[in-house]
Amino acid sequence: MSNTTQTAAETVTETAGHAAEAAGHAAQSAGMPQLDFSTFPNQIFWLVVALVVIYLVLSRIALPRIGGIIADRQSTITNDLAAAEELKAKAVEAEKAYDQALVDARVEANKIIAEARADIQKDLDKATAKADAEIAAKAAESAGRIDEIRAGAAKSVAEVAKDAAEAIVAAMGAKADAKSISAAVAARLKG
Repeated sequence: MSNTTQTAAETVTETAGHAAEAAGHAAQSAGMPQLDFSTFPNQIFWLVVALVVIYLVLSRIALPRIGGIIADRQSTITNDLAAAEELKAKAVEAEKAYDQALVDARVEANKIIAEARADIQKDLDKATAKADAEIAAKAAESAGRIDEIRAGAAKSVAEVAKDAAEAIVAAMGAKADAKSISAAVAARLKG
């Protein structure tokens, strides 16, 4: 047992020596372990592994998803622009149809106005013709009355003239016969 105890003691002593040596080494390189040139190959290996893993994650998972989202957005934008162009074209067509309907309505209104004017003019012509006929009839009737009145007035004037002539002749003291007074008044009235 003494051998094993000795071997264990040697092992512990060796281990303690290595620990002391490592502690001394750590004390000497108290700087940053990343700048220790003895660990560069190990650091470079893990850097390459990390970059490869990041590349694989990005190229296989993240970038396809981002590309899909960008493609979806682009297709949505394209579809929205196409829909906007289509709606714009429909709006232009609707405006043209509205303008044409407005022109047609104006033409129709002018046509209706012309027809109404023609109807009114016909009615006015009929009313004017009727009024002219009534006026002509009344004028003829009035002319007939005037002629009657003139004839009656001429008769009355002739009778008054005869009576006045007889009265004047009688006042002068002469006697005139009715035939000669009538002939004198008729001659004077003729002009």
